[in-house]
This record gives sequence, structure tokens and C-alpha cells, in this order.
Amino acid sequence: MILKPGIHDLFKSSFRSILKNKSRTVLTSLGIIIGVTSVILLTSIGNGIKNYINQQFESLGANTVYIYPGQIFNDNGGFGNSGAMMTTSFTTKDVTKLKSQFKNLDIMPMNAVYADIKSNRITKKSVEIAGTTFDYGKNNNLVPSEGNGRWFTKEESEKKSSVIVLGNKIATDLFPAGNAIGKKVIVKGKELKVIGILDSKGGGMGGQGIDSNCFVPLELAFDLAGSENINAISVKVPNKDMIESTKKSLTKFMLDRYDEDAFSVFDSSQLISSINSIISVLTIGLTGIAAISLVVGGIGIMNIMLVSVTERTKEIGLRKAIGASPEAILVQFLIEAIILSYIGGLTGITLGFLGTLAINTVFPAKITLSSVILAFGVSTLVGIIFGVTPARKAAKLSPIEALRYE
Repeated sequence: MILKPGIHDLFKSSFRSILKNKSRTVLTSLGIIIGVTSVILLTSIGNGIKNYINQQFESLGANTVYIYPGQIFNDNGGFGNSGAMMTTSFTTKDVTKLKSQFKNLDIMPMNAVYADIKSNRITKKSVEIAGTTFDYGKNNNLVPSEGNGRWFTKEESEKKSSVIVLGNKIATDLFPAGNAIGKKVIVKGKELKVIGILDSKGGGMGGQGIDSNCFVPLELAFDLAGSENINAISVKVPNKDMIESTKKSLTKFMLDRYDEDAFSVFDSSQLISSINSIISVLTIGLTGIAAISLVVGGIGIMNIMLVSVTERTKEIGLRKAIGASPEAILVQFLIEAIILSYIGGLTGITLGFLGTLAINTVFPAKITLSSVILAFGVSTLVGIIFGVTPARKAAKLSPIEALRYE
């Protein structure tokens, strides 16, 4: 009787062979497990950072044009030499003339100072305290919700009142028991009254972002910084259709006062695009490096499968002697290699998912279906590619020589 096993029988036979030596199966799949886990984790971090950045800019509202010192972007759309930002700054005269020339726009200058901020018992080191205008909160969706206080008023801004609005995380860190409204904090020896707590804007990024910032009236920030330099200017545009024309008008205005390389005029979409491009390149590069372990895992599978062919030479000879075709032998060993890859791929996906959840508690990370499909697809491909050589070797064995093998 000629034995012609079906695909179901080949799968059953392959599973039996793999389950005979569980330890070897796990060790063989280890390279695939590490590779798939690494690919998923790195792509998840890259996607998480992108989402975080988009979320932060969206939370500030749309239709905003920014004027920053220095040349932010280069000719290729990436970031240029930002060193100029450390030496260049604008003046209050620039802001006054801007307001005079662009009366239909909300001009919001900013002076940022980094300083320690203290409550009764807790000190937060090097917190960004941004001095800005009374309408900055309204124009950037930063007005505290009901029950969380308020933004400072025009009168408080003009009088240089000692008031401060805390980011959500800073408020929680300084006042763990809550009830921060009305309490005092100390910045550079100056006592400030907490009048508002911002709603959480989400994200992590190591605790950075709006949740970790504080806001004070611009004139007060001048006192804290010891200078009246303007670090940045935000311009609220009435609608999206006016963004490009406003950017051109603002650029023309600034060119009358500064050299072309001394400033940058841009909107949030331009900044997000440049940041996302950089993150994408880094993610692809790091994922490529991580994928090398998939190749290493594939080599491991090939080596073990070659050993398996040698160990099962008599079995192969016997099966061929009773009618098994070379194609059936080839398919069985190929199935075994693919199953080993599947085991590694599924385990890697599970670990990658759990790792992403753990990382997301302290750093933005988001797993995507495309990264899972990519990692699993590559691991399967590795199993096929590196399983072909052992499978062909098994299929080519002569049944007479195989039966005589000791």
C-alpha cells in the first residue's frame, strides 16, 4: 500500500515532532520572540510620540501662527540650526508694533523662565513658568474648567499681580492632598497665589508638556526672568483660510526689523509635519536594527531543523520506502519551521502588547495593527526562507542510504 499523507496528517506529524522536545522548541523560537517583541515595542513608542505631539498641539487650538527666534526649519523641511534661538530674542517694541499693525489678530507674546517652584513641603525643580497675556488661556483652550479656578484677568496682567495658573501634573505634585486653589507657592523667592489649575491634557513624555507647565502674567515673568525679552509670539488667526496670508504678512513685517535667519514664522501643521518626519525616520531605523534579531532567529531555526533532519534520517528513509513523496517530506519539514516561527511570532506579539501597556504608564506608546501584521508577517517569512534548506535536504535523502544511516 502506498502512503500518501494529506496536509492534515503532515500538520499532526509536525506538531508531534515539535512537542517531543519542548525546551529546544522554546530556545529555537527565542530569536523570533525577541525580534517580534522589539519591533512592536519600537513602533509603538514611535506611534505614541506622534500621537502625543499631535494631541498637545490640538489641545492648544487650531488657527495659530507662531513667531520664534532663530531659523527653526531648513530647506528640506526638517529642523535647522536652532542655536540662534539661544542668542536671539524679540522685544516689547516688536509686540507693540505688531499689535498696532495687525489689529484684527490676537498677538500673544511669551517670556519663559525655568525655576524651582515650592509649596509648603514639596519642591519641583526647573519648571517652565511661562509669562503671557490674559487672553492666551482663552485662545489656546487653557481656561480651567469649573471648580478648578480661573485664568488671570487683563487687570491682573496690567497690575503685575502675583498670581499663577498651574499645570495639572504640577498641581498634583505640589499639593497631593488637592485643594491647591488659593494656596501659595514660591518662585525665585516671590510668593505667588494659585488661582487656577489646568485640566489634564494627557500624554506622558516623561512628565513634559502642558500638564507640567505653569503660567503667570507677562509683566510678572519679566521680573522673575530679570529681563523683558520675548521668547516667542503666538498669533491667533480668525479662521484657517487666513493662515497662509497671515504667515506671509507676519514674515514681511519681521523682515523689516530682523535678518531672514533671525526668526521663523510657522503654523502648528508645519511643525507637526517636521517632527513626525523625524520620528518616522528614527522609528524605521531602530525597527530595522531590531529586525536583525529576526534574521538571527531564522538562522537558529535553520540550524535546529538541519539537526532534526540528521536525527530523523532513518524515519525519513522509512517513510520514503513505503511511498512518501519527496514533496510530502519537504512540506512536513517546512511546516515545522513555520510552526516554530508562529510560536515565536505569537509569543513576541503577546510580550510586545504587554510591554506597550507597561511603557504607556510612563511614556507615550500605542500599538497598531500594522506593526503587529508587519512583525508577524516577517516572522512567518523568516520561517519559510530559513526552513527551505533543511526541508530540501530531507526531501533529497535517498531511502536506501537513509535506512542504512547509523
